[in-house]
Amino acid sequence: MTQRPSDLRLDDLAEPRIDPDARAMMAAAVEMTGPVELSRDAVAARASSETGLDDFGPPDALDRLDLITGALGETGLSAFGRVSMFLMLTQMAKNRLLIEDTLKRHPEIRDVAIEAPIVIAGLQRSGTTRLHNLLSADPNLRNLPYWESLEPVLAPTEYKEGGEDPRVVRCKMAVDFQDAAMPHFKRMHEMTVEHTHEEIQLIANNFSSMLFEAIVPMPAYRDYYKATDQTADYAYLKTVLQVLTWTTGRQRAANGTSDSGDANRLSKNTSKKVRWVLKSPQHLEQFGPLTSVFPDATFVLTHRDPVSVIASVATMNAYTLRMHEDHVDLEAVGRYWADRTQDMLRACVRDRDLLPPSQSIDIPFHEYMRSDMEVVRRVYALADQPLGEASLAAMADYQAAHPRGRHGRIAYNLGDFGLDGHALRERLAFYSERFGLENEDAAI
Repeated sequence: MTQRPSDLRLDDLAEPRIDPDARAMMAAAVEMTGPVELSRDAVAARASSETGLDDFGPPDALDRLDLITGALGETGLSAFGRVSMFLMLTQMAKNRLLIEDTLKRHPEIRDVAIEAPIVIAGLQRSGTTRLHNLLSADPNLRNLPYWESLEPVLAPTEYKEGGEDPRVVRCKMAVDFQDAAMPHFKRMHEMTVEHTHEEIQLIANNFSSMLFEAIVPMPAYRDYYKATDQTADYAYLKTVLQVLTWTTGRQRAANGTSDSGDANRLSKNTSKKVRWVLKSPQHLEQFGPLTSVFPDATFVLTHRDPVSVIASVATMNAYTLRMHEDHVDLEAVGRYWADRTQDMLRACVRDRDLLPPSQSIDIPFHEYMRSDMEVVRRVYALADQPLGEASLAAMADYQAAHPRGRHGRIAYNLGDFGLDGHALRERLAFYSERFGLENEDAAI
């Protein structure tokens, strides 16, 4: 048995030390891209130029893009950070154009049923990723692999019969670069090309979702997001799921191929009835929009000691910020995520009763850690989803290939962020008491 690496304490969160080869790649990207204008018009123009399309759908999406680029201007982005954010927003704008074009050419997509999805909602670092990937191993459920989340629709001009999907190739390059620039990220959240990803990456193509502030804390964007009803954005998510479901169905009908206008790599999930499994921390404060758009969903809520969660989230966010900022203000990061976590938990407690009892379940972290497969059985029973031998075998294979902590763990410390764990525990007691959570003191 391979020995698990020792826990690691990150000592360069504020002043990042990046591998020289990765640093050289970042400098080359800046030089190759040249000066970028981080604005709505520049992003939209670049996306239109690269796709040959100009219909972004309802204009309010570009208004949100304008808000995001403005909020980014108030942050301390590095030269590479500006290039990275520009390219990310441009890709999202391209995705949006390609989605709108597909819907325009195939209006029947809007009639595709998204039936009874299983929706996992829980704080970051509360077991949601592990549970999500475990359920996604089931060949009878449809999941969202990382490569597909980044580019849900392949441009018709890129389609070629046979060979590897160019989106997968691009995703591999991105993952390789991330591993070089942030070699310890996999200790916190492993990312691979086929890793099951969160659907807020799809909502982000509507220039909404918590994804943006999770990349770079942006108070201006956060305040807008919190004050805005997200029902339309969840409706957009449903539309994109319809596009992906329809595309998979067309491929199946064509025995694994599709026409040149609708190329999309077939997921490993090929059951006749397409039932999605979804997951995001964002959902904790969006029970109203969720139940409005997905009224027949099964809702799985995971809960963990929020003090441990904040220590972990702040550390992960500070570590990833090295991709966008030369110097990281750890106390600002700590304050941001302590406040943001409290917002989410207040909304969760306030709106918990919006979820029908017959369609929702609460899973404390300590119960999940004691027996993850018992939790899976409870979820499947609630969702009325068959759990046969093939499903159990696929989950067992996933667990064997992905043992907990196989890359080692990070030693978290709230003191790095100027936070007092005991004060946080009192501040967030309303949530822990509501869901009967066990305290974890390792990070205090």
